[in-house]
Amino acid sequence: MVTQNEMNGRREENTRENSAYIRQMLGELRQVALGEGADMLCYLIEMAYIEAGDVQARRRPRSFLHRERDKSPNVSV
Repeated sequence: MVTQNEMNGRREENTRENSAYIRQMLGELRQVALGEGADMLCYLIEMAYIEAGDVQARRRPRSFLHRERDKSPNVSV
């Protein structure tokens, strides 16, 4: 039987892997936008790239909704 801690650990690892993938794709998209001279698009993609890095490094929660969903109902914050 898989414990709750193991499930949470797997979910955390998946989140980091997904964030790394998203960040990599954003880096590639930024290069394409840069080549097209799309300055505003480059800026927005760069902001998303930084955000993905923060999520990957756990400096920032994925979102408010995920933070609420992941809370245990018996634990007060």
